[in-house]
Amino acid sequence: MLFDSHVHTEFSADSEMKARDALAAAEALGIGLVFTEHIDFSYQGKLNFVFSPEAYWKAYEPLRGDRLFLGVELGMVPGELDMAKAFLARAPFDEVVGSIHLIDGGDIYEPSTYEGKTQEEVYLRYFALMRDMVRQNPYIDTLAHIDYIARYAPYERPGISCEVWHDAIDEVLRAVIETDTALEINTRRFGDRLAMKELAPIYRRYAELGGRDVTLGSDAHRKAAVGAHLDLAAQMAGAYGLEVVAFRGRKRVKVA
Repeated sequence: MLFDSHVHTEFSADSEMKARDALAAAEALGIGLVFTEHIDFSYQGKLNFVFSPEAYWKAYEPLRGDRLFLGVELGMVPGELDMAKAFLARAPFDEVVGSIHLIDGGDIYEPSTYEGKTQEEVYLRYFALMRDMVRQNPYIDTLAHIDYIARYAPYERPGISCEVWHDAIDEVLRAVIETDTALEINTRRFGDRLAMKELAPIYRRYAELGGRDVTLGSDAHRKAAVGAHLDLAAQMAGAYGLEVVAFRGRKRVKVA
């Protein structure tokens, strides 16, 4: 059974999805879920990306079982390792997904983050942060959406083609492999043919470098997006000989 290992419910500041709706969508698709609510200590915008692990666990632990695991998406920022460690100790999370949402304090979602900066300057910093944070955060199990910046960057060609960013992407992939972190195949942009053309070589390269384990994640914030393109992501993993896993109790479980 496939698992959508990147799903947000109302415990994430940018989602209003109810757990029951996410679970109903997953049941209809015949898949399992991992809830991965946002924790971003440094976010300075209108939303508050901090939640109570105790309240989260109290609300959802009765639902936890063979088809639902309870995780967290940790926004990785330099200097916050102790904060992350303390937060994660407050609940027995099944999976910790590590993400880069900020570049030196600038929200990747906001156009102001890119003002006065070239694409090369921003992207090389993005990949360098990702590489360093994977190495410096031993508490993550999976690196999420390597292509997150391509969703929002205002450049003419915002994708992260291996042909253009080969060395920087290689450094991220090597960090993932050398720290025994799983790599997420994030399906958020799988409806875009150009995005698929750019993403496929990244996972092929991951396999070439010795990468093995991947998780699959829709990054759903609403019911209709739960499980989106999961089958296609599993096919991609299989084409490159990658193992699809999920995490239960911070341990890898083969799910496809």
